[in-house]
Amino acid sequence: MSTPVRWLDVVQRLRRIAEAGLAYSENPYDLERYAELARLAAEIAAAGLDENVEKIEGILRLERGYPTPKVDVRAVVPRAGKILLVKEASDGRWALPGGWADVGESAAEVTAREVEEETGYTVMPTKLLALLDKSKHAHPPTIWWTYKVFFLCTLTGGSPRPSHETTEVGFFGPGEIPPLSMERLTEAQLRRMFEHVGNPGLATDFE
Repeated sequence: MSTPVRWLDVVQRLRRIAEAGLAYSENPYDLERYAELARLAAEIAAAGLDENVEKIEGILRLERGYPTPKVDVRAVVPRAGKILLVKEASDGRWALPGGWADVGESAAEVTAREVEEETGYTVMPTKLLALLDKSKHAHPPTIWWTYKVFFLCTLTGGSPRPSHETTEVGFFGPGEIPPLSMERLTEAQLRRMFEHVGNPGLATDFE
């Protein structure tokens, strides 16, 4: 039996076609058709996410041009067999420190900055542990196609300090994993990061 096509897959495929057409087409009739295709993608996404169509269209409108994946960077900061986590203010659950990559900074630079801003610690990224396709993991549905980047980081200084995005900061071992912010981190991903910390010879994971 064939696997059913997920609604999110349909949205992503429609967006790729619509945004590429709007970026490169010059025929006004084609532009109308691609705009209608973009609207259809927004309608499907709104139904799947139980959101207002206009809200979804507004979000998607900020990402015009040829569609490319967004990049989410995460820091794996070990200490005494434990890994640094932050409690997210948005949902009260825990994740590796990090966030969206910014234009003008390398992925490693963004990672180090995010750690300092969210935790008060300073770190030095030392190894790329994983480059993952978010859609292949047990995260909640999202309209963005996202690559997740995990960097091993060496703790170099600072002291614990939450921020406007985080309410708590702490180190956790593999037997004391707190409730995780599934939008940002799955338990399987975190356990894989413990494996990387425990076995530095492991090669980078990628998909």
